[in-house]
Amino acid sequence: MTIRGSCLCGTVRYEIAQEPSWAHNCHCSRCRKSRGAAFASNLFVPREGFRFSHGEDQVRSYKPPEAERFTNAFCAICGSSLPWLSEARGVVVVPMGGLDDHPGVVPRANIFVESMAPWFTITDDLPNSPGRP
Repeated sequence: MTIRGSCLCGTVRYEIAQEPSWAHNCHCSRCRKSRGAAFASNLFVPREGFRFSHGEDQVRSYKPPEAERFTNAFCAICGSSLPWLSEARGVVVVPMGGLDDHPGVVPRANIFVESMAPWFTITDDLPNSPGRP
């Protein structure tokens, strides 16, 4: 099994070689601001099941000092959101919008709905969590 992903300009490419463990739509303000959207669809993959196949030297990141479970990784050339390693959880958080292949899973919940964009309405049937699941 190989699930491929890339940035908008194609400089950074990555591969997932293990089954993802979870996926959700995060409505927190950090995810919204980093993605420029109402929410971020995030896929979680075990650390050992992920690798950059090209352009890892072009990955940049920003982690707010007070953030415990958030990093904004992006391509230095085109600015696309990219996967980042959550050391504490031993997983790679993969922005689903950058996937080139179907990951075999879909988001299973909406999280941080208490801080969702006031102009957005959730219309799916996924479970909603006010904070982290």
